[in-house]
Amino acid sequence: MSSANQPITSSDASGPRHVAIIMDGNGRWAKKLGKLRIFGHKSGVKSVRRAVSFAVSHEIEALTLYAFSSENWNRPQQEVSALMELFVRALDSEVKSLHKHNVRLRIVGDISRFGERLQGRIRKAEVLTENNSGLTLNIAANYGGRWDIIRGVQQIAEQVKLGIIAPEQIDESMLEQHVCLSDLAPVDLVIRTGGEHRISNFLLWQIAYAEFYFTDVLWPDFDELVFEGALNAFAQRERRFGGTTPISPQVS
Repeated sequence: MSSANQPITSSDASGPRHVAIIMDGNGRWAKKLGKLRIFGHKSGVKSVRRAVSFAVSHEIEALTLYAFSSENWNRPQQEVSALMELFVRALDSEVKSLHKHNVRLRIVGDISRFGERLQGRIRKAEVLTENNSGLTLNIAANYGGRWDIIRGVQQIAEQVKLGIIAPEQIDESMLEQHVCLSDLAPVDLVIRTGGEHRISNFLLWQIAYAEFYFTDVLWPDFDELVFEGALNAFAQRERRFGGTTPISPQVS
């Protein structure tokens, strides 16, 4: 395993296949500078770009970023509107670069609440990159872990109603196929910036056996060194998945 001060490389078997990040601290970062919160969100886009570039260079299979939770609609309307416009602009400015670097972009969440303009941008970006074979970049937008699980249960309940399956056939593996990201490797590592130590309704099903890494660094200051520190910390963990002996990451 890599030591704490020795960067791991893409060839390390202990490296995570799927990393999820709760991007926290944009508003506090802006407040420290005497700026409006949206200024922090705009600066946070640069950190997204750095994180994606790092994930590509380290051959991480999937990167899932928590951009906008289903609870974020409770924020001031001005901030929500500014975030929606920032989302549109980010899609317009970044998707061509993502496509160039063989990144597959997917938006995870209930996008039906977004305006038609944003929904159109999302569909266009996903179609453009859907056949790319490099990093899968998932942006969780209007996403909530409880919503995800409830939606999966509803889909299964509909199959029971139609007589396709019997209630006693429902098991963990079946529900697994009805939550978001079921086609990807399980989440190995969750990183949260901003100093908070909570999940915030993020990927509740998918992170059951993930390792957690918390940092006080605010999201606009998140860079390659912080990401590397998280990977190095992950490499030191002994993952038991409920057992008593460490288990090596699965290789597909």
